[in-house]
Amino acid sequence: MTTDRRAFLRRTAAASASVVLPALPFSSALAQPATRTTFNPLPGDWRTFDVTTRVDIAQPEGATQVWLPLPAVESDWQRSYSSGFQSNGQARLSDDSLYGVKMLHVRFDAGVARPFVELTSRVATRNRAADWTQKTAATEDAASLRFWTQPTRLLPTDGIVRETALKATKGARTDVQKAQAIYDWVVANTHREPSVRGCGEGDIKTMLETGNLGGKCADLNAIFVGLCRAVGLPARDVYGIRLAPSAFGYKELSGNPASLKGAQHCRAEVHLAGFGWVAMDPADVAKVMRLETPEWIKTTQHPVVAPVNQRLFGGWEGNWMAWNMAHDLKLPGAKGPELGFFMYPTAETGGERLDSYAPDSFKYQITATEIKA
Repeated sequence: MTTDRRAFLRRTAAASASVVLPALPFSSALAQPATRTTFNPLPGDWRTFDVTTRVDIAQPEGATQVWLPLPAVESDWQRSYSSGFQSNGQARLSDDSLYGVKMLHVRFDAGVARPFVELTSRVATRNRAADWTQKTAATEDAASLRFWTQPTRLLPTDGIVRETALKATKGARTDVQKAQAIYDWVVANTHREPSVRGCGEGDIKTMLETGNLGGKCADLNAIFVGLCRAVGLPARDVYGIRLAPSAFGYKELSGNPASLKGAQHCRAEVHLAGFGWVAMDPADVAKVMRLETPEWIKTTQHPVVAPVNQRLFGGWEGNWMAWNMAHDLKLPGAKGPELGFFMYPTAETGGERLDSYAPDSFKYQITATEIKA
């Protein structure tokens, strides 16, 4: 990769220097979602949050390591500020030169009886929505955009992925038409499967080959991204976490700031000629269809689903924070395999990887506090 390429990625995914942030009280008012209203997140005021991750290794077995993602995205919808931490281990900030991932890496010697780390990051977020009436000038060079069309281990762009993408986009001419066709295909052909652990694995080739298209956000939005890349549309997964209830009262599009275990959520972006990077989230459409009401809604024309289906093509609500956009990440010093994506706290003790999808046995907790002006 060229120096210019790395510099570009750092600019699009960079976090600020570390400082210690004060502990702030939790506001219980945030935990109560409003009555459901029409889903229509429009860009507006920024909201600022302190996001705290606490990891306690209850039964260390020899040398232990912990890796925690830091918010590493700077954009017109997120500002990633400073981070601070406390720990009884040796901690250092680390990054990945390819995707610009920022992380806290903590090592604990074998004699440390109760390894712990507490990380607090400050971030500002706001709603996002494409203005389809206004075209914008190109802001990224061709080489940068080609990077986001390349295959990864879990996102191949040939074989059944390309075949599916070509069928889904048959007759589509413009970038917007292709993206709309793929978005509609994902909503129509995949579904939310609550039994899938965590956010899923994102192995889109296996899903398409087996015809088992049930999954969660890291599966369904990965299918969207892979299909886009297969027809030449730059696209990327954006890995993050919901921080607060939806302002529109959708319980399945909310996070409980007092306990964000299980609130991790992957979104997607696609680069469209004339519009730049545009937000997408067909996986949340599937989530609302499956879980928002007692019945499994099977049509996007349903009044609960229709506004979500419309607005998540080109937008998303700012009650969510992005960590990074990385795939196939090798953690520094890790004994275990590379990560398909980095959205969860990760730890190893005695050379064995702990289960990031089991926060209670892993012993981690994530909370958010909104900072009021």
